[in-house]
Amino acid sequence: MPSPTVLVLARPDSPHLKVLERLPGDMRIIVSNDLERLREAAPEADVMLVGDFESVRLLRAVYPLATRLRWLHSLSAGLDGVLTPEIVASPVPMTNGRGMFSVPLSEWAVGAIVYFAFDFRRLIRQQEEGRWERFSPDGVAGRTLGIAGYGEIGAAIARRIRPFGVKILALRRKPERSAGDPLVDAAYRPEQLREMLALSDFVVVATPLTEATRGWIGAAEIAAMKPSAVIINVGRGAVIDEAALIAALASGKIRGAALDVFATEPLPAGHPFFRMKNVLISPHCADWTPGFKEHALEAFLENFERFQKGEPFQNLVDKRAGY
Repeated sequence: MPSPTVLVLARPDSPHLKVLERLPGDMRIIVSNDLERLREAAPEADVMLVGDFESVRLLRAVYPLATRLRWLHSLSAGLDGVLTPEIVASPVPMTNGRGMFSVPLSEWAVGAIVYFAFDFRRLIRQQEEGRWERFSPDGVAGRTLGIAGYGEIGAAIARRIRPFGVKILALRRKPERSAGDPLVDAAYRPEQLREMLALSDFVVVATPLTEATRGWIGAAEIAAMKPSAVIINVGRGAVIDEAALIAALASGKIRGAALDVFATEPLPAGHPFFRMKNVLISPHCADWTPGFKEHALEAFLENFERFQKGEPFQNLVDKRAGY
């Protein structure tokens, strides 16, 4: 059988693509972000790699032309902008970068918890004002963290925050999978979301965006939270009803929010979040640590070896579920 042709949707001069030099030398690799070139090459592609985070728009135009495609891989873990109706309906298996970003995202979430627990914003303000004013911070030990979407990222957060002496509540589609998990004190089903929120001092949202999770945390869910609670979103912005969140933050119904993702990105100039002193904003770059793109390509390389050997893929996407 001839070596497969790999079509990479990315800028040809992208430094992180040097990782692909580890592919077998007889591979035919076509790298382009030119739509006409991609359309020309698509019918020859056996493997398609969305090789950077800006090339999703190209995939929509090119995928229907890839008539002999045997495998599609997305560098990104989030697939809400990737899964077109054609891709969902196609029998071609798809994999993604699930789990490749869990370390920095979990570190960022823990940092956000510490930021609010010790009121770092107040400390910064007092330092800038040259003011010596003692106060009693809440601390982290003894608090309860609810993780809405206990997958790879949620588990990574639990591992890092557990040594702080935090009680961990995990919400997932199949809570029985957390039976015996030493990190989890209690597991909840999606329909028990409000129950978990009511018990949590901190809530981390780490769920993918699907039709089922769009607007999942709305006014009623936020109203169920403690007035002292902080919500942290490292999943997808549209999972939280931002209008409801803004209203709750402005009125003091909850203490604060730490957000790495937003319903509209970039966040529009003049957006209320920019002015809120109880909001910590990260411009969707919490996982942009050194070498993050190269690291994301490792999932592709591991699966390419499996592809050649005819072995089952890792990180196989359930296209109809959306992750």
